[in-house]
Amino acid sequence: MNLRANLPAGLCSRRHFLGATSFGLGSTALAWMLQEQGLLAEPARPELERRHYDLLPKAGHHPARARAMISILMIGGPSQMDLFDPKPLLKKHEGEKFPGELRYDNAGQASARIMPGLWEFKKHGQSGTEISELLPHLAKVVDDLCVIRSMQTGVNNHGQSLYALTNGRITNGAPVLGSWLGYGLGCESQELPAFVTLTHPSGAPLLADHNWSAGWLPSLYQGTVIRPREPRLLNLDPAEHLRGTAQERQIEFLREMNREHASRHPAELDLDARIASFELAAKMQTAAKEAMHISSESEATRHLYGVDNELTRDYATRCLIARRLVERGVRFVQIINNGQSWDHHSGILKALPDICAKSDQPVAALIQDLKARGLLDSTLVHWGGEMGRLPVMQNDLGKDRVGRDHNTYGFTLWLAGGGIRGGMTFGETDEWSHKAVKDVVTHHDYHATLLHLFGLDHKKLIYRRAGRELSLTDGKPARVVQEILA
Repeated sequence: MNLRANLPAGLCSRRHFLGATSFGLGSTALAWMLQEQGLLAEPARPELERRHYDLLPKAGHHPARARAMISILMIGGPSQMDLFDPKPLLKKHEGEKFPGELRYDNAGQASARIMPGLWEFKKHGQSGTEISELLPHLAKVVDDLCVIRSMQTGVNNHGQSLYALTNGRITNGAPVLGSWLGYGLGCESQELPAFVTLTHPSGAPLLADHNWSAGWLPSLYQGTVIRPREPRLLNLDPAEHLRGTAQERQIEFLREMNREHASRHPAELDLDARIASFELAAKMQTAAKEAMHISSESEATRHLYGVDNELTRDYATRCLIARRLVERGVRFVQIINNGQSWDHHSGILKALPDICAKSDQPVAALIQDLKARGLLDSTLVHWGGEMGRLPVMQNDLGKDRVGRDHNTYGFTLWLAGGGIRGGMTFGETDEWSHKAVKDVVTHHDYHATLLHLFGLDHKKLIYRRAGRELSLTDGKPARVVQEILA
């Protein structure tokens, strides 16, 4: 029906007026009510100056204990009751039905039969920390470690739990810890990246480049991936006829063109990052090659790490490169395994000793070497995966097939150096090593604590985007775990 059919031109009925403007009136009323209740977001404030991002060194919110971090990320879920969290009760009830509730990742292969820790534990060091026989080298440096036995993410899936421990959420798209550190503190070296990732030669890790993503931070802060084989950085050397003055003039000409192009496209963060990456590449020609080549290391140092042993050579080389990078001012180095190779749903009796044998000596050597060089006090070292394992059998089809399913409700990781108290364990799981029950550390607590060691307040380290203030801890409850700080 035409509501205006019998009205003089330019006039309309009350019904037509309300019908035509109801959305506008409703929006006005809603905005007024939200404002009265204090629920209306602050109006967006236009920025009067263009935001500028760089990797120059920056001061934190308070004095820092750590200046660099090496994260040894063991994706897949190392079995805590076989490595760091001994539970004698499991042995006593071996083969019996587990008395509590369990959440399985693979119900088709599930069993509720209790499986004890499969290797012996002994006390080591002045601290008497119990470590599995599978980690004899790590046992020698146990007084430098803080073993956290009460980690939780609460999402029983590899991808979600890995996101939780790397970017603070259970979804993709947010910046990881290394990117936040570059954003907040910059880099002490202007000839090397702030954030470097050392991947495994046999393949990419689970979630691939999500592990070193800058998310919605400017891409300037994403991780730089180093090739797992020589040459670890491609195309650093110019052709013979372009070296010296010719290359210098060419680089300066490109720099001028980039500056002119950037001035015509202000506030294009991806463009800024691309230009910065090319400028960094030019600076890396000498510094990066020198940092990656371990040939200058003494024979004793290479032997300490296990570079001369085929079994340990890969981890030994990457741990040694990591030390050389932080020594030269790199802020964050990530050493990652292939796929999710600590995910032992079956065949754990062979697979777990194998992977421990490849990494135990190099990781322990890294701690020893950093300490001997006076770097451990300022370098935070992390070792751990995104989850642990269940205290029951999976694939209960015989000794060679048996394994363990996922557990994100109580698992272990360890930290060393960078302001962490060594020679201690923190937190506890229940008597089955199933759920964290004392001094629980969530992924938000973990991130708040790490940022604190770097002199950063997790509530103040924010990035403004689309009217929101975003942080690593995502505004969730998080505490700095003071008990583990030196």
